[in-house]
Amino acid sequence: MEWIDYETVCLLFGMMTIVAIFSSTGFFDWAALKAYKLARGKVWPLITILCIFSGIISAFLDNVTTILLMTPVSIRLCQVLNLNPTNILIAEVLFSNIGGTATAVGDPPNVIIVSNKQISDAGITFATFTAHLCIGIVFCMATGYGALRLMYRNLKLENTDPPEVAEMKREVEIWKRTAERVPIVSAEQKAVKAMLVQKSLAVETAIRNKQYRKSSSNAWRKNLPELEKKYRVTDMPLLIKSSVILGAVVVLFFSYSFVNNLHVELGWIAILGAVWLIVLADVHSIEFLLEKIEWATLLFFAGLFILMEALEEMGLIDFIGEHTADLVRQVEPKNRLLVAIVLIVWISAIASSFIDNIPFTTAMIPIVIGLGQDPSLGLPLPPLVWSLAMGACLGGNGTLIGASANVVCAGLAEQHGYPISFNYFFK
Repeated sequence: MEWIDYETVCLLFGMMTIVAIFSSTGFFDWAALKAYKLARGKVWPLITILCIFSGIISAFLDNVTTILLMTPVSIRLCQVLNLNPTNILIAEVLFSNIGGTATAVGDPPNVIIVSNKQISDAGITFATFTAHLCIGIVFCMATGYGALRLMYRNLKLENTDPPEVAEMKREVEIWKRTAERVPIVSAEQKAVKAMLVQKSLAVETAIRNKQYRKSSSNAWRKNLPELEKKYRVTDMPLLIKSSVILGAVVVLFFSYSFVNNLHVELGWIAILGAVWLIVLADVHSIEFLLEKIEWATLLFFAGLFILMEALEEMGLIDFIGEHTADLVRQVEPKNRLLVAIVLIVWISAIASSFIDNIPFTTAMIPIVIGLGQDPSLGLPLPPLVWSLAMGACLGGNGTLIGASANVVCAGLAEQHGYPISFNYFFK
């Protein structure tokens, strides 16, 4: 049990609790509807607003939760505008990963980095981490938006079919996938699968017989009253309380970096914030709140810490660190820092594209610390830490499995009938 980094686990648990209460206010639905109204039914203004919103929110809440809440609303908005949600969801998740890199609580790898005792003892706190990364992330978001416009310039974002036909095609996809997942073990299951296939064929026939018609350019106005009734702030007092507590927690995160007499770790700040919000929100059903906590993620982190400590005891981490240090020593002293930064950024980015960036970051932290503490290299630790954070978090945009937010988005999109394949995301 000593191998588990309880500060990281407490930080995640506290923020998950705050976000669980915050999300029940309907704020995310209301914000997405505001984006819809500001875009006035136009495609690129809507994409721009959703991407910026996802990036900013992910800097203060974890990007997995942001995508979890934004994806269903975004799909509904795309359906109203007769757009294909696939490309818009990919853009959202990319900007969510970029925005989450800006702060220590925006992305799980950053949480692991800042919570490490050796890194914090080296003077790398929440404030210094955020101050150094947020400037670079602003340029990354600007560059990413330009690249997005370039990549999407020849894509047909609008559906060529009328809204009714597009909805029927989505329904066919859901029926077919459900039928594929039904195992044929008994006669009853065989009958169920046959009924599902029959249903999909019936809908396909209805599509062929449907008279195609163009959607009105002002269709967004017709759907606005319906959306305003559905997507609104449901509990304004709770939203105010949640915003105050969340703001206070973020302020305390920054204060922890400057106030020497604040003898409370980041994990305990998040826990205390969660307790304050539970009391102020007057939560009657604590069981319902606990159901929203991602316990699998917390257990995953705990097991990950144990695994990394076991690998360190076996000498594997030291072996990799020594070979990396030997590679850097072969370079002239004046170029060693540049080479080390380039190595860490690109190795982290490429590796995080094909394996989840959370275990990779956990494995790389001891190596980066070793490079910074090696007197023969003379490398400062902070630039190496910034390089690891940038490479691991931004590298998660490389493939569908590179970041947890990507997987969550793909899973929700598939549930709604818009599958995102590995190859399509990779392109």
